Amino acid sequence: MRYTFVGLSAAAAVLLASSAMAQTASEAFDPAPLVPLASQPAPSLVVDAPLPAQLAKGLVVIRYRAENLRIEPVFGPAALDVSPRIGHIHVTVDDAPWHWADASGEPLIIQGLPSGPHKILIELADPTHKVVDGKSVSLVIP
Repeated sequence: MRYTFVGLSAAAAVLLASSAMAQTASEAFDPAPLVPLASQPAPSLVVDAPLPAQLAKGLVVIRYRAENLRIEPVFGPAALDVSPRIGHIHVTVDDAPWHWADASGEPLIIQGLPSGPHKILIELADPTHKVVDGKSVSLVIP
């Protein structure tokens, strides 16, 4: 018991000493400089190849990320003024005449595709659905 008490006392002394040297919230987190949207770099999309181990099982898992744009479920013209930029992705499978929008930022998971070659088009879009970048991924389901 004696050692436990001494250990707790020492930990409390360290905690008190470190809190005395800590910065205030405003000192530690100065606001980032305001950068007008027109001066920000253009958004771009980075798409990885499907995960091979999953593809061998017939499951398509594609990781992606947006640069200079945050994936958020916010839509409409008013969201064009948000800084840093926000948007979402559009996904088209095998040149279908339709696509779906995804604003999760999570990897794409597509299942139930028949065996054979396929093409997945992933497009980065602004809150008004205007496409700003896109990448295609070709794959073969065994």
